Parts: sequence; C-alpha cells; structure tokens
Amino acid sequence: MGQWDAIVVGLGGMGSATAAMLARRGVRVLGLEAFEPLHTRGSSHGRSRIIREAYFESPDYVPLIRRAYELWRELEGLTGRDLLRITGGLNIGHPQSAFVAGALHSARQHALPHEVLDAEVTASRFPALRLPSDFVAVYEPHAGILDPEACVGAFHSVAVEAGASLRFQEPVRRWRVEGDGVLVETDRGIERAERLVLTPGPWAPQVLGGLGVPLRVQRVVNVHFEPDDPARFAPERLPVYLLDVREGDYYGFPALPGQGIKFGRHDRGEICTADTIRREVSAQEVEALRDVLNRYLPGAATSVSRVVTCMYTMTPDAHFVIDRHLEWPQVVIGCGFSGHGFKFASVVGEILADLALDGRTRHPIGFLSLRRFGAREPGTGGVRDQ
Repeated sequence: MGQWDAIVVGLGGMGSATAAMLARRGVRVLGLEAFEPLHTRGSSHGRSRIIREAYFESPDYVPLIRRAYELWRELEGLTGRDLLRITGGLNIGHPQSAFVAGALHSARQHALPHEVLDAEVTASRFPALRLPSDFVAVYEPHAGILDPEACVGAFHSVAVEAGASLRFQEPVRRWRVEGDGVLVETDRGIERAERLVLTPGPWAPQVLGGLGVPLRVQRVVNVHFEPDDPARFAPERLPVYLLDVREGDYYGFPALPGQGIKFGRHDRGEICTADTIRREVSAQEVEALRDVLNRYLPGAATSVSRVVTCMYTMTPDAHFVIDRHLEWPQVVIGCGFSGHGFKFASVVGEILADLALDGRTRHPIGFLSLRRFGAREPGTGGVRDQ
C-alpha cells in the first residue's frame, strides 16, 4: 500500500494543475489518470482555447481569471513553453444579448479596458467580419488563445520535476474514507493518502452521483476550416470572438498555422456520457457550422481540415463546482466546468491545492460551492465507495 500526502484523480487540465501546485508545495503527490497523457477522450484537448477577461458569465469570475493569467505566465517561465497568445477578443451580438451585456457588466464593474464598437467600425477594424447593422462588439485587448495540450504537458513536467508521481492508464476503481484519510483502489493495488482531490471531468456524474449535484454531459463539435485568404483571418487582423446570433451562440478563432479557423457552437449539444459520446461527426453538422461561419465571416470556411469532439460537463447554472466534500473535508472536488473552464485551470489548481492542504483559500469562490444546489451529505452507499 502506497502512502501519500495527496492523491489527485484525473489528470486533465484541472487535475494536472492541482498535482503541479501540490508538488511545488513540497507534499508527496500521486496523480492517477485512466488514459494516456494528453488523451482526447475528455475535455482538455483541441489545440486551442479562448481566454478572456471581461467575463460575460459573471463578474465574480474576474478576480479568478486575473490570477489565472498570472499563473499561465508563471508556468511559461517555469517550463520555457509558449502557452498563451494575446490576440484581443470580441463579444458580438445585439446590445442586450448576454455576450455583450454580460461582458460590459464585468468590464465596468472591474474597470477592465474595453471598447464598444458598432457594426461599421467593427468591419473597418476587422475586415473579415460582416455583422448586421444593429449589432455591436465589445472589444477586450487582453483576450487570447491557450494551447491546451501544451498547458497540460507543462503541468505534468512541473509536477514530476517537483517530485510528484504521475501514473497513466491506471483507472481508479473505487475510493473510500478511512479515518482522517482516504484509500484509493486501482488495478495495481491500494494507495493511501491524507487528502484526495477529485477532478473527474465528464466522468463526474458517475464519480460524484451520491452528492446530488445535477450534472449533465453535453457533446460538442468543433470544425477546423480553411479560409479563402488566410491573411485576412490571421491573428494580427482577427481576434478570438464570441457570436450571439439568431442561429445560436458560437465561438471562433482566427486562422492559426496548421489549424485553420476553429469554430464551434456553445449553447447546444447532444446529451451523452463520457463512455457513450458519439465521436463521428456528420456532414450535416459540419455544414451547419460552415453556413454560420461564412454568413458572418465570408470566405472563412472554404474547406474542412479537421473535426473534433469533446464534452462539456454542465451544472444547472453553468457555474463551476469547487469545494470540499460536505461530509469528508479531506476530499476536495473540482467539476462541472460547463464549457468555459479550461482558461481557469491554472488558478483552479491553486485553489484545489489550498483546499486540500489548508481547508480554505484566499480566492473568492463562494459562488462555486456545492451547497448552492442543495447538495446533500450522503450516507452509506453514496460517494463513499466510488
């Protein structure tokens, strides 16, 4: 039986960040992952993620994202890897749309640099875009792009260099509380730790079902398109963008080397599980995304270079769950990142490490607690044996 200060279950973005943070604090850390490093079965792959500061979902996230930026730059310094590229970002829609009004609310509350552009000015500054005349765009200069595979790989490197043991292709079969610690069972044996951090990604509904947190998993499709004129869609001329249009809510990237233009829909997707997700992408799904992209960015989608599926693990209010277990304070949970979590992985790792070691954090995470759902303390047969 191994003996550890902390075990982290799940080594995607959140778990790998937590393992790195714990190891850098000098504790004995074991990280367990069911699949190979940098796998594509969860929610931490896809070569690009948007990071943005004027957070339309809630101004409560702004202090967290500010710290996340600092920690991403720190991780770059530690590893010598390029992880974050600033391109600026646009929140586009009707003035009353959630993307626009929410971004403005956060920007004004936190005095973030931003501009409000009408459709004509937007087209003049960013010629790739063609917007309806009654649309506006909120431009924020600090938005940009994270490389998720590079980020997760960097966390792995930092964790191992700091002394963590990371074991891949070793799924956790069950865990249970024993005294003040926990026991974690895999096919290789039983490991004991004083603390357990659960970051199960889209497996959260199975792992955490006994808590009564109403999670659902949503299939997401991204398509990488090749544009007719890559220079017009280059990051120097087109930032990352969110589109709140009559067809739905979408997100997109400029044309990146070797990637083309990545585009996806944010507000709709098939309900699935991590084990039953449909990985095949139909021609109809591709054409639906192509039509929307070409409507608002003419010439952006002339051919398809790649299709990708991933998963959102959604909470009812689309906010994260970051908290200690309601019954067992030695168990810490990070889940339900609802399709907008990866950009926060650096600070989530810091917070989960705080909660595991100290039982508290200086970061303002009260709005992310388990108790907001009326989550219950399970009795025998709940998450005690998962």
